[in-house]
This record gives sequence, C-alpha cells and structure tokens, in this order.
Amino acid sequence: MILTTTNTIEGKPVTNYLGIVTSEVIIGANFMKDFLGGLRDFFGGRSGTYEGVLKEAKENALAELRQNAQSMGADAILGIDLDYETIGSGGSMLMVTASGTAVKL
Repeated sequence: MILTTTNTIEGKPVTNYLGIVTSEVIIGANFMKDFLGGLRDFFGGRSGTYEGVLKEAKENALAELRQNAQSMGADAILGIDLDYETIGSGGSMLMVTASGTAVKL
C-alpha cells in the first residue's frame, strides 16, 4: 500500500476513487513524561520523551488509516493530512488525526 501526501503517484494512474479514509489516535502522556518534558521546557532543548510520544501516535494513526483503506480494497491513499491536537485537562493527551483518499491504481 502506497501512502502519500501528494494527489498523484507518478506513473500510476488512479482507476477508481474509493472514498475518504480517516483515523484518530489519542495517546496520554504519563506523569514521568510530563515531569521530564517540564524539565526540558525549563532548561531548554529537545524533549525526546514527547518526540517519542508524537512518533508513536503518528505511526498508529497511519497504520489505522492503512487498515481502513485495505478493508475498502485500496492500493494507495492519496493526499494524506496529519493533524495534531492536545486535549484533556491541561492538555495531558495528544490526538493525532489522519485522513486521505483511498484509491485503486
């Protein structure tokens, strides 16, 4: 399955548009991640703990998007868009949404 942010795939014409596919992943940051992230915020620098959470959430959202498209019989997902949002009390949870167009090539 090809996943791309572009609207076309060079050399692979779309034969059928199957519809929009979406996925949502909500992941919590636990106390230790919050504490360590707070230290990074205070002292400066990159926060590897939060970067890891972001990466995990993105990978889970794309995997779910792929599964949804496969269940429709798709060969690819075009125009993928990823959005990130904090939710919950004090922004303690991260939501990643992914959407795109499932197609047959």
